[in-house]
Amino acid sequence: PSFLDNSVFFFKNFFSTYPPFIFCWVQDSSLLPTTMVKFGERLSQNRAPEYPPEAYMDYDKLKEIIRDLGKKKLASVDQTTREVSLTAPPPTNAAGRQFTSSDSPTTEEDFYSCIDAQLVKVEKFTLEKVTELRNQISSLEREVAALNDTATVANAAGGTSSQHRPDEAVFDRIRNQADSVAKSFLTLEKYVNLNFMGFHKILKKHDKNSPAHACKQFYINRMHNQAWVRGDYSDVVVRLSSVYSALRNDQSAEENKDASQSFLRSTTKYWVRTEDVSKVKYAILKHLPVFLQKTSTGESDSQLTNSVYFDNDQLELYHGRLDKSPGAIAYRLRWYGAGDPKIVFFERKTHRDTWTGEASVKERFIVDESEVKQVLNDKYPIDEKRKEMAKKKGATEAEVDEWETLVREMVQVVQAKQLVPTMRTQYMRTAFQIPFDATVRISLDTNLCMISERGYNTEGGAKWFRDPEKPLEPNEITRFPHAVLEVKLELGGANSEPPQWVTDLQNSGMLYEVHKFSKFIHGCAVLLPEYVRSVPYWVDDASVRESIIRSGGGRILVKSDHDTGVGPGANEMYNHLLPFGNVKESKMDAKGRTANTIDLIETGEAKAAPKTTAGTATASQYYSEADVTDDEILYNAGLQGCCEDTCAGWLFPFCSGFNEDTLAPTSVQKIEPKIFFANERTFLHWLHSGVTLYTIAAGILAFASDTHSVAVHWYAMALLPISLGFCLYALHLFLWRAEKIKTRIPGRWDDSRGPLILGTILAGVLFVNFLLKCREIRKFNYAMAHEL
Repeated sequence: PSFLDNSVFFFKNFFSTYPPFIFCWVQDSSLLPTTMVKFGERLSQNRAPEYPPEAYMDYDKLKEIIRDLGKKKLASVDQTTREVSLTAPPPTNAAGRQFTSSDSPTTEEDFYSCIDAQLVKVEKFTLEKVTELRNQISSLEREVAALNDTATVANAAGGTSSQHRPDEAVFDRIRNQADSVAKSFLTLEKYVNLNFMGFHKILKKHDKNSPAHACKQFYINRMHNQAWVRGDYSDVVVRLSSVYSALRNDQSAEENKDASQSFLRSTTKYWVRTEDVSKVKYAILKHLPVFLQKTSTGESDSQLTNSVYFDNDQLELYHGRLDKSPGAIAYRLRWYGAGDPKIVFFERKTHRDTWTGEASVKERFIVDESEVKQVLNDKYPIDEKRKEMAKKKGATEAEVDEWETLVREMVQVVQAKQLVPTMRTQYMRTAFQIPFDATVRISLDTNLCMISERGYNTEGGAKWFRDPEKPLEPNEITRFPHAVLEVKLELGGANSEPPQWVTDLQNSGMLYEVHKFSKFIHGCAVLLPEYVRSVPYWVDDASVRESIIRSGGGRILVKSDHDTGVGPGANEMYNHLLPFGNVKESKMDAKGRTANTIDLIETGEAKAAPKTTAGTATASQYYSEADVTDDEILYNAGLQGCCEDTCAGWLFPFCSGFNEDTLAPTSVQKIEPKIFFANERTFLHWLHSGVTLYTIAAGILAFASDTHSVAVHWYAMALLPISLGFCLYALHLFLWRAEKIKTRIPGRWDDSRGPLILGTILAGVLFVNFLLKCREIRKFNYAMAHEL
């Protein structure tokens, strides 16, 4: 396997001008069916075993109708005609030939009627399944409520809750039923996605074969307004979350009433494909409850969130955040919920380099919407608000002082830097957390879009976001193609390691880490391309390219025929961090994390869902999940990177395919500036040792001619290649570690074998020389004894 991997790496670089799919067969044969199999076969292969075949769209029937229509070569309809004749024969076709009785009687109306019937069928089946799932969840809720009532009555009679907690087998049974409902919902979602893709494919095929009667745009718009596509079934997630929470017996933590609400946290950001959103939600809600949001239609698992970011004409804050300058700030106004804001959060995020011993911090304070203009114009009555906070809210003197300092700084920075509304981010946020427990908090942002806040009169701060009644131009809004997941950890003391389920989620292949991803930075780069001097590396990712072009930000992208497929500077250096590759080497089918995890996930799926006979597979086999641990990942890494265990592997690891196959590291190694100098110092130390050995060997060799000793000559000649080995190893180690530092590949950056081998060889030569010297001393003493 190591020989094959290195061979592929060589040929990939040698034939860099050829399309990347040439090498897909060698590296990953599982990618071949997704690119070569026709959709009709793919549809039949991916049907859920528990669903009847007739529940899916009849793709073959629609394709047959299209084939018949293509043979007739229908002419386009004259759209200017306003009259018809009931006795005139039908017009000739596009080739000018009159239709005869031998021609197929199929008409465009047959296609329209058939696809309408298929849409109705899929929608009806989807709604029926959703109703069944809701009924099953209602049954689970009743069982959980009965258990809670029993425990409440028992507690009232005396004793602790743990003493009166029902048998664990009962909870296991309910938990298994909840898992079954969740997997059934994921199966239904896959059914919807499969049919949705099928309608897209068949409509595209129809318009290609009958361009005079194109109808794809009409039916696509129609599908997006039907219940099976447009419907919001988040209530299933909310109710399942409540069931799991009750089974876990979640308890709220003590609320933190810090007035300024300042807090430190460690955040990692990931992209999530749209088709994986429900699976990620399910994986999280098994361990964390959904933070319910109250809306006009009831409780929901998500809430609309708007954040208006401020910057000046030079985009000083944008470039500071992009360059990660020490002390760089992000200034934003945030509000929650649909409609106009009522309560507004003024927030400031300050970047700090972790290697300095400091941590980035987020601070905020709350004002009424009517007071926003006062804050922006430096007319906010801080002294009055200070007295009100101390009197009504009962804050301590230290908390009031901290709040005042924050407010004054944020008011002054608007005037000092001439900040104005620049960019707005808008998304539906789903939060997972135990109330007031910050150990693990996860948020999932869907329907993400960025809106430019430039180009309208702010009226002296009275208007600080666009009029929601006015439609936006294409170059004023960009819609992000993925959901964004943030994992926030606050670890310390006994909780020094993240929970195992968080690690399992990171290893699931559904998360694509994008190091330091920022919605604000992405929006400014795409919608304000004429103002930015540099752009983030992730804009070269193949999956976001189309959305950038639609928003008029194509000038920040390289051309599709570019040699490398990425822009200059940091984009070239961090190209390996692009989750889906670049325009030159697209990896749209890639899974998350690293190539090691991909193999592990595929192995896990193969074990969890063995292909038996059709009809015998269960729902869990059909929609199996990889539940892997760190030990398995390390074990699999040893298998995947077995080339490193060979001579070529440890001698030249920076040339091996192990590092080259990295797709999207989940744990990007943190780099401190001093690590570059440490690598250079290590290189110089090894080089110094090699030069010292060479000097000693050269001196021994120079004086060996006077002694006429063969052993001395051999000793000196043995030290020379060892000294050369020290120098070559120093150079190799420097280049290998420099590559690790540049690519930030997670893992060990030390070599445990090289120093051991070189040290053993040197010690062996010294030991042999010691034995020879002992032998010469013995001979000398023996000769002297005989002379006496």
